[in-house]
Amino acid sequence: MPCPRRTTRGSEAAGLGLQLQQRRSGTVSVSVSVSVLVVSVAVLGCCLLPLGAASSPSHNRDTSENHQKSGHGGTQPTNHTKKPFPVLSFDYKHVKQPFEIFLWVLLASLMKLGFHMMPRLSSIVPESCLLIVVGLLVGGIISLVGEKPPVLDSHVFFLYLLPPIILDAGYFLPIRPFTENIGTILIFAVVGTLWNAFFIGGVLYGVCQIEGTNLHTVTLLPCLLFGSIISAVDPVAVLAVFEEIHINELLHILVFGESLLNDAVTVVLYHLFEEYAGVGTVTVIDVFLGIVSFLVVSLGGVMVGAIYGVLAAFTSRFTAHARVIEPLFVFVYSYMAYLSAEVFHLSGIMALIACGAIMRPYVEANISHKSHTTIKYFLKMSSSVSETLIFIFLGVSTVAGSHRWNWTFVVVTIILCMVARVLGVIGLTHVINKFRIVKLTTKDQFIIAYGGLRGAIAFSLGFLLDSNRFPMRDMFLTAIITVIFFTVFVQGMTIRPLVDLLAVKKKQETKRSINEEIHTQFLDHLLTGIEDICGHYGHHHWKDKLNRFNKKYVKKCLIVGERSKEPQLIAFYHKMEMKQAIELVESGGGVKLPSAMPSTVSMQNIQPKKTPSERALPQISKSREEEIRKILRTNLQKTRQRLQSYNRHTLMADPYEDGWNEILIKKKKMIEFEKRISQMNNYLTVPAPPPDSPTIARARLASDPQAWSIKPAADAGTIPSIKVDLASPQTPDSVNEEEGLMMRPPLGEKGEKEEQEEGKEQQRLLRCLSDPGPAVAEEEEDEPFLP
Repeated sequence: MPCPRRTTRGSEAAGLGLQLQQRRSGTVSVSVSVSVLVVSVAVLGCCLLPLGAASSPSHNRDTSENHQKSGHGGTQPTNHTKKPFPVLSFDYKHVKQPFEIFLWVLLASLMKLGFHMMPRLSSIVPESCLLIVVGLLVGGIISLVGEKPPVLDSHVFFLYLLPPIILDAGYFLPIRPFTENIGTILIFAVVGTLWNAFFIGGVLYGVCQIEGTNLHTVTLLPCLLFGSIISAVDPVAVLAVFEEIHINELLHILVFGESLLNDAVTVVLYHLFEEYAGVGTVTVIDVFLGIVSFLVVSLGGVMVGAIYGVLAAFTSRFTAHARVIEPLFVFVYSYMAYLSAEVFHLSGIMALIACGAIMRPYVEANISHKSHTTIKYFLKMSSSVSETLIFIFLGVSTVAGSHRWNWTFVVVTIILCMVARVLGVIGLTHVINKFRIVKLTTKDQFIIAYGGLRGAIAFSLGFLLDSNRFPMRDMFLTAIITVIFFTVFVQGMTIRPLVDLLAVKKKQETKRSINEEIHTQFLDHLLTGIEDICGHYGHHHWKDKLNRFNKKYVKKCLIVGERSKEPQLIAFYHKMEMKQAIELVESGGGVKLPSAMPSTVSMQNIQPKKTPSERALPQISKSREEEIRKILRTNLQKTRQRLQSYNRHTLMADPYEDGWNEILIKKKKMIEFEKRISQMNNYLTVPAPPPDSPTIARARLASDPQAWSIKPAADAGTIPSIKVDLASPQTPDSVNEEEGLMMRPPLGEKGEKEEQEEGKEQQRLLRCLSDPGPAVAEEEEDEPFLP
């Protein structure tokens, strides 16, 4: 078979000799009829197919173009250029964009790795400062080579670099400290940001109007726009600095929570002033619409995040047979929440925070431990890489961007940022401490004011400004970059020694124990009960209501299996057991079997423990449980409905309370009792001064100026007097030792009437000292005599 093939090839070579010569010269084309082509395909197939497979895409495109140029008749031949087989080729443009992206990621990772390999340097300079310096060096090198350094694009920042950092912060947000301090955080985030924006913008406008500053063209609305951009605390910069100094949990959640929640205020002010900067006037209706827009942006972002968080938790119910894709749902739903909020110009940061915080307890109850580990480390990795890239690109953009330096504007901006922050923190803390149980000390206020760092969010918002509408855009960007460098370098580098100098309490890395969890839940229930008894509906009361609703309805819908009915304490115990087992395995501990002779006893030690469902727990009968519930419902629930609110500042008696009725009844009894005494005429009585009776005066101190004294009667000389022994226990302390007590016998009917008329104005009659008078009911003797 090889010989005929060679013969055929030789004959074909003779017929196509002219064509091969023209192909070598590059100027001849092949013209073949239909019949010759049919025969040639079968003969030359083994040769032409490898050539076609090895040809480059550009060669195929040239061939198709030549076929199109040959015309409809096909009389013009197609040109084919024979090229050597491409052993090695270079096409950088084809992979330029992904190659540069991963090159930047690699550079950022290497910088972060090198930073942590120098512990002495990391203890002095924050990581963010070094990354900015690296960005400045890289941007300078690129400029020296002759290329234009890349600038931190705002769309890249807001759509790709910022979401991983916010998702990591929201997913692992400490819920308990955040909710307990939500009022303080909101005041700092909303009122504090508004104060900073208007104070900085208003004072800057006044400075710009001064002659000699060359800033008279800057009007009020652009200054307010700049103030709204520069006033917001940046979450990326706060995370980068506060995590290194290990500040205590209260200060960390106050500053970081403020940086997260002030996004809504910044977005509304930015769009409001940008919209009306060209118009030049803002009416009352615009202010009202701005307030409504703030509520829509903030609450709308939270609602969007909550919806996607519930969807993610519900989807995780059905991933038991596809554990591999469990982490994917967390990332996709979170990113979709951020993008959906950005579509309607809502707060994407608040949407991510709400989504991560809502989905976490339900998702972790449904997914496997491996998926939980994957989510944890992927979020930490992506947020760390994004943070590193942001600070590096800040340095590069400083070299690449166009700047307009104005000493007056830049210096005044830095001073105003510090002054506005200090005044705002001091003023708001003075008001907040009136309502807080744990007061914010002077040291805490200093750290909160000093920790208000600015970062890439302010730079990106300034970069989004249109240079045609805002001619001062380059000056704004220069001032923003200067403020960022000042806060990150000066405040970020000096906050650690200041914390050590002021002896501010730091975060204690302690492992949470089951004992601590039990006492925490016990105190929560105790405080809830105290609030119910006092009739005060505080945050413990509403937290208990929310927990009951969550346990009764939400968990049954979002958590699969029996874990929806598992108590919180048992779930925490399982989590601790798993964590301790992992730490034991990683440390190399655990039970070791003998290598020579494995024993059954040692095998029993490594058997898995029984699950809680297999443990014998004391059971209560349904009737007994219903009886207990009925007792608690009838005796405890009425307290919440009956009692009014209690305030320790106002202890006045409430006329609607039950105790007031008892006081009125006792007072009525005393009035009736005094009437009966005044009607007595068959007992020897003693006149007394109008204010009090001797029995009441006996209960007072002798030094009391209101103590009763003896008023001599008009007919004291005609009435026989009786001396009373002063040693008697019935003798009051204020009796005059020389005169004693004056006692007289009962008068006649006429004398009685005159005495009664006189007594109405001046005296009150009492029972005789020698006779206790008519008997009083037993229930009245134990009651106080005073009305």
